Amino acid sequence: MEIQGREPVKPYKKSADYSYTLGAFPTIELIRSKTAAVREVFVHSTFTDTERLGQLCRENSIPMRISDKQIARLSDKENVFVVGVFEKYEQKLDAGKSQIVLVGPSNMGNLGTILRTAVGFGIYDIALISPAADVFHPKVVRSSMGAIFRLRHQYFEDFAAYRAGNPNQEVFTFMLNGRKQLTVSECPKPKLFSLVFGNEATGLDASYLDVGTSILIPQSPDVDSLNLTIAVGVGTFLFTH
Repeated sequence: MEIQGREPVKPYKKSADYSYTLGAFPTIELIRSKTAAVREVFVHSTFTDTERLGQLCRENSIPMRISDKQIARLSDKENVFVVGVFEKYEQKLDAGKSQIVLVGPSNMGNLGTILRTAVGFGIYDIALISPAADVFHPKVVRSSMGAIFRLRHQYFEDFAAYRAGNPNQEVFTFMLNGRKQLTVSECPKPKLFSLVFGNEATGLDASYLDVGTSILIPQSPDVDSLNLTIAVGVGTFLFTH
């Protein structure tokens, strides 16, 4: 049912103190992982699993209401049947854990996919070196499939600021002109590491050659570079296995 008298949730703005999930799966991940941040859940009248989702909301004292209009207002896709509204939150990385560092990531879909990949390989700390895409944008949240709610992320003004707060990790920078070729048999296995990747267009600049160990992922000469999400997946898999 539609509930009158409530101010509608507006389309996303970076300046807002809230964001939202688009879809049932990321909404469930939100509720399970960041329960205290959830404001409310909207369900489309044609959603077929309202009973199970409703029980989850009741168990966590989260308001849930049917509102086709609100879902249409927030989503530009026709296959969205659940929206979860949550308060934005701040975090700090765990300085005692291995981490992934993204320098200037700009593509929201790629960022979300990288967050999901990181969680899949057991990395739960992501540093974002500004300027960087908005991690709370609904496109990032959706492409992460809710994995964003299972990890810690933190923005830093520059790489020096990141290192000041996380000095214990051995640094590996992934570059097309990296000096150490990454292979399955000779992948470094430090106890703590930072895997550093540049953005989709320019990668890391030359100054990163002298930051820790520069890594080259071998590839065919028939392409100029690997997609950022693929590079992160390859590097993270080898360093964690």
